[in-house]
Amino acid sequence: MVTLKSEKEIAILREAGQKLGNILQELKAMVRPGLSTQYFEEESRRLIKESGAEPLFLGYKPAGATVPYPAALCIGLNDAVVHTPPDKDCMIKAGDVVKLDLGLRYQGWCVDSAVTVLVPPIDKKVGQLIDATALALEEGIKMAVPGNTLGDIGSVIEKTVRAHGFSVVRDLTGHGIGKKLHEEPSVFNFGEPGKGMVLKSGMVIAIEPITAMGNGRIRQVSDDSYVTADHSLAAHFEHTVAITDHGPEVLTAIS
Repeated sequence: MVTLKSEKEIAILREAGQKLGNILQELKAMVRPGLSTQYFEEESRRLIKESGAEPLFLGYKPAGATVPYPAALCIGLNDAVVHTPPDKDCMIKAGDVVKLDLGLRYQGWCVDSAVTVLVPPIDKKVGQLIDATALALEEGIKMAVPGNTLGDIGSVIEKTVRAHGFSVVRDLTGHGIGKKLHEEPSVFNFGEPGKGMVLKSGMVIAIEPITAMGNGRIRQVSDDSYVTADHSLAAHFEHTVAITDHGPEVLTAIS
């Protein structure tokens, strides 16, 4: 069942989102060759604690996982798609595609956001993948207004990605969010305009285009994370968005 949030509840989510947006911006600025992905886990926990919030992913067991997630941050490189745990032996190198996916809980409310960072030197084609994925998120957010449908969001995301020559990962979706990390509805990155659930004011959803340079098929590996089946590079952007009578409000935007 989809739960509609009150203005008071959205105000708390807004505060939580501002904290998360600022933390992700700090983490993004830290990305450089020579650092382990575990370094970003330690920084994530520090920054979340300093913000007065709690890690959202730590100990969470998503659908399809065999064990609870062991970290606060998901940080995947290159063909890693989502749910990749940090590793002290995994070092960032020049040219890497780094996905930072982070969530926090604040006053009982959850927010979720992700960004993809390119480590110079930047390959032109890879840069186009990142730009197309970020644009797809922007276009999807524009559709998040009362009276539109989930199909409107998914359709414009896939259309934007395909127009640039890339694929969406169809097996992974966005989601409703609130008291729990994953609530109804599922927010697919493909669909038909006018089809699917009608959006209402008070809904809060995580819109997250996940894309690949290849065919978009994925496989799960031993640590429960997902990688592209063809080892092509992947990208991921995400915002928590409130649907309001005044239009979509990006709760995890950087203040």
